[in-house]
Amino acid sequence: MTPAKRLPLLLAAACFALPAVAQGLQIPKPSPGLMPNPAAGKSLYGKHCASCHGMDLKGTDKGPPFLHRIYEPSHHGNAAFQLAVKNGVRAHHWKFGDMPPVPGLTPDEAAHVTAFVRVEQRRAGIQ
Repeated sequence: MTPAKRLPLLLAAACFALPAVAQGLQIPKPSPGLMPNPAAGKSLYGKHCASCHGMDLKGTDKGPPFLHRIYEPSHHGNAAFQLAVKNGVRAHHWKFGDMPPVPGLTPDEAAHVTAFVRVEQRRAGIQ
């Protein structure tokens, strides 16, 4: 195969390799053996999340509701919450704008918040 014919194939291969590189973010991890506590998470949620996502998890004019199927565990797993806290999130489901990182919230605390959100989701019938 001539170099001119190989170039399009190499470019196509490079394009398919790019998503793997883009997904190289380190996912923050809670401490080994941590048992996430929904009660602790409720307090942390109130302090760090409720102003945008609503104390009732139903959203506000600043942020989306967590009591929505988009945030069910099969669509946004617990790691997504860890990444959002650490890195923020580009707007992709809602028109609230990008979410900034949450300064001062540790991976252990984010795990507690996630546990609280998951309990409330189950109460609302979101599995």
